[in-house]
Amino acid sequence: MLKRVFDIVFALCALLISAPVLAATALWIKLDSRGPVLFHQERVGLRGRPFAIYKFRTMRVGAAEQGPQITVGADSRITRAGVFLRRYKLDELPQFVNVLIGDMSVVGPRPEVSRYIALYPREARDLILSVRPGITDFASIAYRDESAVLAAAEDPEELYIREILPAKLEHCCQYVRKRSLWLDLVIVWRTARVVLSRTAQGEARAQRKGAER
Repeated sequence: MLKRVFDIVFALCALLISAPVLAATALWIKLDSRGPVLFHQERVGLRGRPFAIYKFRTMRVGAAEQGPQITVGADSRITRAGVFLRRYKLDELPQFVNVLIGDMSVVGPRPEVSRYIALYPREARDLILSVRPGITDFASIAYRDESAVLAAAEDPEELYIREILPAKLEHCCQYVRKRSLWLDLVIVWRTARVVLSRTAQGEARAQRKGAER
């Protein structure tokens, strides 16, 4: 119950504080490419129940039919706005609505599509699906550059299934076994540090490019 109260309060505050960013992002997406502002996809949630996860659209319309369900490096399906939104995780902001609805938590194992859930060992699947999926977790932090790693592979999906997915499952299982409100706060703090670090790095690159000109 305490975790659910935390989720609701945090999600409401996040949506209120980020309202100007949400509005600006929605406008940018509409101006940048054809299609809806939001993207939704069926994921597997608590106790195996499917739900629609919401994100800002970062790919061209019909991208799901044009390639794999994982994103690899400089994927040609990603829009110009999408490159920026993905880098700074702004595409994830609409998931706070999922938190308010009750489909997700602020912190928890990232929800997967049913195709990959079917590959989970039974014990890990039962454990991970015993809690609400989250916007962030230790696996999200550890594999924040997952797309770049996959881009260097000869067969990205085979690498994901053979190496990355099992490592993520270990992170997820450890979280579920040790979960607490304090651990959630630690994960939120570490996630914020990663995002802020990327923002600082982006500003430094922009300044270097400006100086070179």
